[in-house]
Amino acid sequence: MGRRIVVSGGGTGIGLATAEAFAAEGDRVVILGRRAEVLRAAADKLNAAHGADLVTWTSADLSDPEQTRRAAEFITADGGVDVVVTNAGGNVAPSNDGTLEGIAGQYQRNFEANVLTAVLLTEALLPHLTRPGGRIVHLSSVASLRGPGSYGGTKAALHTYTFELARRLGPEGVTANAVAPGYVEDTEFFGERGTPEFIAQQIGQTLTGQPGTPVEIAAAIRYLASPEAAYVTGQVLHINGGAQYGR
Repeated sequence: MGRRIVVSGGGTGIGLATAEAFAAEGDRVVILGRRAEVLRAAADKLNAAHGADLVTWTSADLSDPEQTRRAAEFITADGGVDVVVTNAGGNVAPSNDGTLEGIAGQYQRNFEANVLTAVLLTEALLPHLTRPGGRIVHLSSVASLRGPGSYGGTKAALHTYTFELARRLGPEGVTANAVAPGYVEDTEFFGERGTPEFIAQQIGQTLTGQPGTPVEIAAAIRYLASPEAAYVTGQVLHINGGAQYGR
């Protein structure tokens, strides 16, 4: 039997590609998100392709402590966890109305969507994480280096949380890393903002002249979560086609 993998935001885009990368290896995967119908369809698709019942799902708002607690109880009801991938989130509040109240709301919404969803799920599952050998991978963004502030700041906060986890859990044989993608096609991230002109602009910023793909990001996550990556911890892996140099 393969390892037990948890992927938040696993119904679409990078999360779905990540869940598929693990399921294709025979790992058991639990996908989480807010939309039950999307998760159900994703699980059915992956199970049809890779084996019945490899992928299960539960819906929850992971910025809410009680819903996260219930999700963790569902996940761990029949055993522990080997890998936690926190992919839920996004720039859920890309603008504000210019008032202080609107600015505060924008920052709070993005903090809840990107920081709390990662921190609460990780902390809820930490007591059940394999020791040694557990793996934690957070999804960051190129925005952590260059903004926008309300979204990029939340992803930068995930970096410091990653470093904290790496220090805290290293002596127990658990690693913690982050992956920071640039523009990736075939996701729901930009919604109506993803016009052809916007996409061309994003691709034009790269050195390779091409967008990233969910499969490419999933491959990096799969490596960081692998037994072969035991010596990699406290790192942020930037994958952006050279649109932003790492540091």
